[in-house]
Amino acid sequence: MTENISEYVDLYIEYLRSRETPDNTWINYRVDLRLFRNYVVGQGITDVADIDTRAVRIFLDSMLGYGDAKSSAARRLSAVKGFTAWLTEDGKIARDPSVGIKGPMKHVPLPRALSYEDIEKLLSEGLDETSETFRRDRLVIELMYSAGLRVSELIGLTWDKVELDDRVLIVKGKGNKERMAPFGVPAQKLLEEWRDITCVDGGGPVFPSDKKGAERLTVRTVDRIVTRAARRVGLHGVTPHTLRHCYATHMLENGAPLKVVQDLLGHDSIAATQRYLRITPSQIKKSYLSAHPLASADESSETA
Repeated sequence: MTENISEYVDLYIEYLRSRETPDNTWINYRVDLRLFRNYVVGQGITDVADIDTRAVRIFLDSMLGYGDAKSSAARRLSAVKGFTAWLTEDGKIARDPSVGIKGPMKHVPLPRALSYEDIEKLLSEGLDETSETFRRDRLVIELMYSAGLRVSELIGLTWDKVELDDRVLIVKGKGNKERMAPFGVPAQKLLEEWRDITCVDGGGPVFPSDKKGAERLTVRTVDRIVTRAARRVGLHGVTPHTLRHCYATHMLENGAPLKVVQDLLGHDSIAATQRYLRITPSQIKKSYLSAHPLASADESSETA
């Protein structure tokens, strides 16, 4: 029988691209699925209809056995799960063989958040004002912290999705889900200045690339902007995603409801948002004193 797994892997990747899946996602999935294809073909499976649960489990175990990090193995399994689910939905196979298979348990470190003072220092001192890219780089950092954006959301932003007067962005997050992302007055002023500088009308990218053949800034460029600014003020281990962590943590510390922050971040699960919540004894006491009707009863009776 002619091997058809390769053909279906290519079709699935084209399907992902047609849904405007972020480049880094479908590129990684293509690598993972080609690895999966090579593995199952080596096991004598050449037709997608013959891929069963045992084959998927053994593939996962083999990745861990070869020394893959748990995070890498989990991503490969995610690629396979997406592929087999698509095959099932498209009627190529009768039953999804990946259903019920769980990936390796990953240690999820708590997000690191900078202090308010560090954020102010990063914004005021982290960039060289004589640089040709100063205004762009300042806006990148300001907008990621002010609106809590992922890198993919930042570089995918277009001017027709920027509502300057209302200070709201319409961003496309994971799963192509759109959400509103409010931003502050400083970001509004920087956006107005940047729009005048770039002279872009219509729905062009907010952050066009300055390199030939590229329409937008790349993930690598955004990473370089943030890490370079952080090092300039003595902060290490700071990434673009750190700014999103800061956004969430500072919102929660200042009393924003957890469900609201979940919606603002575009999290499907509230558990993902809870990782940003730090509850200290002082916060517990403050919340109790401000919320419970009898919290100050003893104090008032003593003074009566």
